Amino acid sequence: MPTANHENLGPDLSRIAELAAQLRVDSIRSSTSAGSGHPTSSMSAADLLAVLVSRHLRYDWDAPGLDANDHLIFSKGHASPLLYSVFKAVGVVSDEELITGYRRFGQRLQGHPTPALPWVDVATGSLGQGLPDGVGIALAGKYLDRLPYRVWVLCGDSEFAEGSIWEALDKASHYGLTNLITIVDVNRLGQRGETELGWDMETYARRVEAFGAQAIIIDGHELDVIDEAFSAAAESPKDKPVVILAKTVKGKGFAEVEDSPDWHGKPFPPEMAERAIAELGGERTLTLRGPLPEGGSKTAINAPGTALPSYKMGEKIATRKAYGDALAALGGNDATVVALDGEVGNSTHSDEFAKAFPDRFFEMYIAEQQLIAAAAGLSTRGYKAFASTFAAFLTRASDFIRMGSISGVDLRLCGSHSGVEIGADGPSQMALEDLAMMRAVHGSTVLYPADATSTAALVQSMAETPGISYLRTTRGAYPVLYGPAEQFPVGGSKLLRSSGNDDVTLIGAGVTLHEALKAAEILAAEGIQARVVDCYSIKPIDTETLLTAAGETQGRIVIAEDHHPEGGMGSAAKDALLVAPPSDLSIAHLAVRGMPGSGTGQELLAWAGIDAQHIAEAARHLVKAGTLIGPGGAALPEKPWAS
Repeated sequence: MPTANHENLGPDLSRIAELAAQLRVDSIRSSTSAGSGHPTSSMSAADLLAVLVSRHLRYDWDAPGLDANDHLIFSKGHASPLLYSVFKAVGVVSDEELITGYRRFGQRLQGHPTPALPWVDVATGSLGQGLPDGVGIALAGKYLDRLPYRVWVLCGDSEFAEGSIWEALDKASHYGLTNLITIVDVNRLGQRGETELGWDMETYARRVEAFGAQAIIIDGHELDVIDEAFSAAAESPKDKPVVILAKTVKGKGFAEVEDSPDWHGKPFPPEMAERAIAELGGERTLTLRGPLPEGGSKTAINAPGTALPSYKMGEKIATRKAYGDALAALGGNDATVVALDGEVGNSTHSDEFAKAFPDRFFEMYIAEQQLIAAAAGLSTRGYKAFASTFAAFLTRASDFIRMGSISGVDLRLCGSHSGVEIGADGPSQMALEDLAMMRAVHGSTVLYPADATSTAALVQSMAETPGISYLRTTRGAYPVLYGPAEQFPVGGSKLLRSSGNDDVTLIGAGVTLHEALKAAEILAAEGIQARVVDCYSIKPIDTETLLTAAGETQGRIVIAEDHHPEGGMGSAAKDALLVAPPSDLSIAHLAVRGMPGSGTGQELLAWAGIDAQHIAEAARHLVKAGTLIGPGGAALPEKPWAS
């Protein structure tokens, strides 16, 4: 680790100019060595970062976990050569690592920043996400931590075409996040040419101000102007979030590529890199740090203690209502629990938490991308963020959920109003893809309870489950199936009916579990014994129980789910059964295979072929007619439920 010339720059702008040149040179060196990267996108913002880290970013680089530290987010994540060059300049990354470790397999200086580095809060690189994440961190600073740290976010101008940027500015204004400072590197050029607005700084400013922020237009290469703008932004005299619109030149410092549309995402060949470095005055070994943060630690939050909800067997309770009950109880027992919603809290029942703990509830309105990003930002500050909305609307935020996994944050998501069961609202409101989406997220946990008792227990489990966890809840009220002492471990399942001579296994989750129980009664009247499995944990799934059931029911399995056939519970169950399938495995997979319309929930379950009558019919066929899937199996194409 370099230590030469370690000093606080103070007011010496000439030294900052040297630092800016070093950042440009090192951005070139690292990307040329790697054979890939974005040197020109880094060079345009080098002056901005040189001023920021030397004068305004209050950060103890030896203690990145310090509560009082400012936060630096590169929403413009492709400018990672610049960020890593900053890390070298403050003395936490060696020159050797910068040059030999950038974009190399197994190394922590990845192509776009991730929290593999302790000075990085969130993964960026999918444009339009760093600023929304910054809103979450700023919310924590102002309303929960109650510390004076600032959140500095470097954005590119191209990403200002993303709707998520405007969601972020809108919520930053709504919540008065004067601790959030956005720096936009307006270098005019995107990947394939000029951006939508080019250097039209006044239009940028009008748009920013229309969303309730204060716009400051500057020359992004004038160090004294940058310095004054950062000071003004930190003071926020207009009591609004500040957006600094810095007009810059892509490739600044190397005349051969300045303002050229041909060098986006291209490293300089070695001989060209030599010319650029020479033009910039050669390599430097400055190690310079700015101010340390003010002292302080997080404000303590009291949790008064609340009894967990309890329900009577047979009582009809919607699982979405049980989610709200359990979340409020959890908030009463754990001061780190916070909740967010997308303006449907009276349907998801997160409003119960909002009423009990208004200081820990954040309304994100109809802005699902910002909903997930705010939860991610809050998670980086150590809060257990539960975010809820209609399950169908979570699909809008799929990329934010994916990036949350890359960031390694813990997100607790609840999607209500799932499947055709919701009825008359029609297909635009019916989540039929959400289980597949959530199962595909790296390291995710996917839960789908059928009653209030299991819902409450699983909400408690989510609070202690790392990574991305998803709870799917149902609109309608259904009977409570389990007593208060029942346990629901993640990765488990429940046998609700079984005997020593079962003929077929019925697997359901959520609403289809209740239909499977009805189907078992129908079959029992015909002399067919059905085992019923509550597959409340879809990922991880209880492979052992499913294999045992298949082995003990002659391989006859009926799976019914209120979801499209691709990627949902049926796919998960079939994957599990194929781990060690019995020789006579026969599976009927009932799912929503057509495009639904409006109707009652029961009408739609029947139309989709996932109600009790269709489950019983499928089981009857397996028992009497043989195999649907398996060795020598004969599929029945005229049956909409047949795989």
